[in-house]
Amino acid sequence: MKYFSNILFLLVCLFAGSVYAHGVHETNVDSSYAERPSSFLDFFISELNAKSNMRVDERKGYRYIESDGIADHSTGRFPNVNNPNKITEQEHKFRMSLTPSRGRSAKDIGHSSFGVAINGVPFDPSTAEYWNNDRSSKWNIDAINGGINLGLDQNNAHVQPNGAYHYHSIPVGLMERFDQYSKPVLLGYAADDFPVYGPYGYEDANDIASNLINLFSSYRIKEGMRSGGPGGKYDGTYTLDYEYVEGLGDLDKCNGRTGITEEYPAGTYHYVITDTFPFIPRCWMGKADKSFKKRPEKSASTKKGKEKESDRSTTSKPSSRKQIDTRRFGVASRDPVSACAGRKSGSFCSYRGRDLETRQGTCRSNGASLICRGFGR
Repeated sequence: MKYFSNILFLLVCLFAGSVYAHGVHETNVDSSYAERPSSFLDFFISELNAKSNMRVDERKGYRYIESDGIADHSTGRFPNVNNPNKITEQEHKFRMSLTPSRGRSAKDIGHSSFGVAINGVPFDPSTAEYWNNDRSSKWNIDAINGGINLGLDQNNAHVQPNGAYHYHSIPVGLMERFDQYSKPVLLGYAADDFPVYGPYGYEDANDIASNLINLFSSYRIKEGMRSGGPGGKYDGTYTLDYEYVEGLGDLDKCNGRTGITEEYPAGTYHYVITDTFPFIPRCWMGKADKSFKKRPEKSASTKKGKEKESDRSTTSKPSSRKQIDTRRFGVASRDPVSACAGRKSGSFCSYRGRDLETRQGTCRSNGASLICRGFGR
């Protein structure tokens, strides 16, 4: 028995040393930490995050996160034909309050990072691409539905010119590290310190015994034609093509809701990353820390003193293509479309519906694109 105890003690020491060696540790925790969920640091001091070079420190009412921005899961190949940038180590330094509170109104995030994942990779919903390359036009091209191939990989992520890998939608590789179909998955924290979860949540936000469902956002594509700017019909190419309709889906304007999770058994406001627009929230409900504001890079190809921020070296006009009709709540999920990305008509496909049940079928024509339809339909 004594021999067994000594072995167990040795293993614990080795594990602790391994975590510290990867730069993941916590020091100087103040009394406010007692109000935080006891399992919070478990997400950082874990086998998952020991693979990431991170440091988490809580002191004087703030949480400080430093990371090299290197994902702890497989990524796509970078550079690639649509993204000429190579992933390189970063010196991310984020700070957030340990006592988040909701404000009276939502605050637009602009081009700041929305938050940071538990592996140290930032969440960045916006792009640097605009209609006619005119940033002042406000017609920002969407990263997922914008019709420009920005070289996103299987994790809905790609690389900025400075080598920073970042997510534009659901971080698939990170999600797959957890039992994502049994409970909501904590993916990270927003700049205002409210937690960020994956797309699956409880049907009754305050009942963990209720069914786990695919949560829908409350945005839809506007009807009619654009006035000014690129003109043409609203089709989801630009972020201004979307409108928020209260009560349309499960989430509020900032893609958030209040409810119970395993980490917050008493309930908390939290954000949700969805598989439809806005994907990553475009606003905060609390006060965001300034450390999440991006500092545009200066490029030798730009005029002296002019700042440049871009996801790729060159831009092209968005392609015109028919989008799935998201005005009807019943088809809000884009899973059937994603299931046929890169496939040929008639090929086998599968996706998860709102009830998380797997649907199987074949890729069929849906205008200019393909959609996964069930067998016999």
